Amino acid sequence: MAAVGGTADDRPVVGVVGAGVMGCGIAQLFAMRGHRVLLHDVADGAGDAGREAIGQRLGRLERRGRLAVGDAASVLARVAVADRLDALAACGLVVEAVVEDLAIKRSLFAGLAAIAGPDTILATNTSSLSVTAIGRDLDRPERLAGLHFFNPAPLMRVVEIVRGRRTDPSVIDRLVAVVDGLGHRPVVAADTPGFIVNHAGRALTTEGVRLLADGVADAATIDRIVTDTLGLPMGPFAFLDLVGLDVFQAVTRRMAEAYWGEPRFQAHPLVEQRVAAGLLGRKSGQGFYAYQDGKPAMPAEPEMPAAPVRPVWISRRGDAGAAAWLADRLAAAGVPVDTGPRPRRDGLCLVLPVGDDATTALLAEHLPADRTVAVDPFGCGAGRLTLMTPPGLAADVTSAARATLARTGLPVSLIADTAGFVAQRVAVMIVATAAQMAQQRIATPADIDAAVTLGLGYPKGPFALGDTLGPVRIDRILGRLFAATGDPRYRPVPWITRRARLGVSLGVPD
Repeated sequence: MAAVGGTADDRPVVGVVGAGVMGCGIAQLFAMRGHRVLLHDVADGAGDAGREAIGQRLGRLERRGRLAVGDAASVLARVAVADRLDALAACGLVVEAVVEDLAIKRSLFAGLAAIAGPDTILATNTSSLSVTAIGRDLDRPERLAGLHFFNPAPLMRVVEIVRGRRTDPSVIDRLVAVVDGLGHRPVVAADTPGFIVNHAGRALTTEGVRLLADGVADAATIDRIVTDTLGLPMGPFAFLDLVGLDVFQAVTRRMAEAYWGEPRFQAHPLVEQRVAAGLLGRKSGQGFYAYQDGKPAMPAEPEMPAAPVRPVWISRRGDAGAAAWLADRLAAAGVPVDTGPRPRRDGLCLVLPVGDDATTALLAEHLPADRTVAVDPFGCGAGRLTLMTPPGLAADVTSAARATLARTGLPVSLIADTAGFVAQRVAVMIVATAAQMAQQRIATPADIDAAVTLGLGYPKGPFALGDTLGPVRIDRILGRLFAATGDPRYRPVPWITRRARLGVSLGVPD
């Protein structure tokens, strides 16, 4: 297929169908990058209202100094309203951004295919429907692809380019060039449910829900551990409240069905019950948190107990580096640290298991169950320590452990005994989900990492996170979780296991 045609400087004239928030954002972005844009909407006056909204946003950018004086008017001059669909016949690229309804999209693209030039690319901004299904009845489905922008399109600097089963590879190449020209990062995905961002993002939320359902900790504690230990911008429950529990549950069900019951996408009754009760999140004023004026009423952290600090013995069996960090930090704070090979008869015993729970770790080392607690090594050197206690531990021992660990200067969260703590479980599920995506050829590791960092705001993509934590450690934690629970959501991923055994980066392709 020929290169996209259009303006004299080789930027294509872009048609945008749908003058809602998403369509106007896409139109604004193209216009800001020098494209002429034709904006069309079937609703009377919607195109003019959309263009006016674009002008208002551009004006705000100019007043804030983000556009040079006079640029708002010149950018807006590149946006024209097309009252009729056939006015888009001269466009080199047409992007659809209408309601997420398969029948409506199929009808629209049938009309576009009838009037578009032979080299015009047709693109859908769908976030949840199959690109292949949308183009099923087209005479030339090879020129249809997904071009999924995120809201707000001018600011979210990643675009998913989705190849349908019949999309011509040259169309993907041309769209990559177009997105590059916008200053955004193109990421190419196969036509699968969730594409890249929504697929990879399932790991945080589904594992968060499972931790809550398992009674490991409350929602606020889980969110604090995830954000402070892994550096994610939001914990699972703050994120669920933001997107809406009803939206999350519907998408989770669709993905589980589309992947033939994949355990990693299973919905959970805990969310279903909240949806049935109308506790949908921020939009309903109550979800996992209560909201007032759109702001969550976060519960206060539990007060630190007034308990005496105890001497500690720290095992080096789980994570020697984390154990050394913890010993140095406690010693510097004046806590007596027992450095003997075995603990004395007094004081606390600290274990730092990787993938195991406190019970398994203390039994493996024949430590006293009445004064042994577990600390997550992932928190050592991060922003929060997580303390895990075996069943039946006396309250005064737990209080002493919290007070002693608080001497490090870090906040301390208390959770119930569970294989893998909180941060370990969330981290390995993020990595495992992405590795399975790469294994299924949904996208490359580089594109997955870029999509997750730019689309979800994670400080590292899944493969970079996995390499930082270590492929061997990731593989071990998954194996321990699977052995402890028998739950297939934690089954090892061959992509990870092979690279762990070979000692190579998780981002190395097959």
